[in-house]
Amino acid sequence: MAMPAAMDSPANSAPADGGSEGGPGRDGGLEACPEGWLPAAVNHGWSYRDRVEPPLAGLQASVFYAARHRHSNRACWQARLAAGEIWRNGQPLLLDAPLASGDRLIWRRPPWLEGAVPADFQVVYDDGDLQVIDKPAGLPVLPAGGWLEHTLLRLLERRHRGAGAAIPRPVHRLGRYTSGLLVCARQPQTRAWLSASLRESTAAGLAGAGSGAAAVGDVGGCRKLYRALVVPGALPLVPGETLLINTAIGRREHPQLGQIWCAAAGSQPGDLAASSSLTLLECSPQADLVQVAIASGRPHQIRIHCAAVGAPLWGDPLYGPGGQAAPAARPGDGGYQLQAWRLELQPPSGGALVLEAPRALGLGVAPGRMMALMGQASDLLDPSGYN
Repeated sequence: MAMPAAMDSPANSAPADGGSEGGPGRDGGLEACPEGWLPAAVNHGWSYRDRVEPPLAGLQASVFYAARHRHSNRACWQARLAAGEIWRNGQPLLLDAPLASGDRLIWRRPPWLEGAVPADFQVVYDDGDLQVIDKPAGLPVLPAGGWLEHTLLRLLERRHRGAGAAIPRPVHRLGRYTSGLLVCARQPQTRAWLSASLRESTAAGLAGAGSGAAAVGDVGGCRKLYRALVVPGALPLVPGETLLINTAIGRREHPQLGQIWCAAAGSQPGDLAASSSLTLLECSPQADLVQVAIASGRPHQIRIHCAAVGAPLWGDPLYGPGGQAAPAARPGDGGYQLQAWRLELQPPSGGALVLEAPRALGLGVAPGRMMALMGQASDLLDPSGYN
């Protein structure tokens, strides 16, 4: 199975479950970082490759890039053209010229600062091919946004390079600030099998939700359970009660990012059906603890669905009540607590595999203290200006 598009474009992708893998601008920095973290460091830059499709022929290069990479406006792209960062068909494109159908473009992004990230993770299961790890909150999974080298993928490559065996690579994504169980596999055929199984589970789960089935997430041989802290007292439930959420998720305009995933009515082209089952576990004056089973892996689904029913994740700066995005926030901003804590799946070898995170998210630590633990690096903007 080919790796996701984020491998070719670290600036343009979002994970499917809990949050974006956006840049380090809000919490990366040069201060001393905690033990077991990778300190902030400048990487070696990256080359983003594009090909001009016939409908886009005739556009000025700056217009093409402003639409392709919405973190920067046309004036920024004109400056990059003048600096020699953009190449067309093997030659520097120094002038803002019209593009032709079939033109092959490369944006040679200069090195930029990547923020400090936690680098220690525990292997929960490993059979020599399939590997499941307990990902720490704050660690991006794949290159995306402002992250290239400070990612789980790169850590896996460094840890296993030269070990005489294939490198385990992620099968799916978790948002940067989502902790917990992440499935990896060494063999391409295993990754393809598991990826197809997850897609089939999504399709079956949505069909079941549409017919009124209650066992959301318990489909297709795969069941994923998450735990999260939400704002207290907002859910019309008592501990043990469950709420089925079928709010659609769609792209809507956002002043910083062009478009962003939000709660939607499902009436516009591109809106995606989504289904989650939320169970209230415990209550406290500081936050409520919920368990969420998902029957679909939509972008930021749990954050959006909890917010859509009036109970946003505690400390989430992006999605407030109703599930719309705050104009001043970005998907990669942290502060919330979300954990992929239990996984049930059928591996290709057969049988059943049931795993839980070594330490389940609970109410034992006050949310304010959790936010303090996560915010141990200084606020330093990505020098490239598009974290």
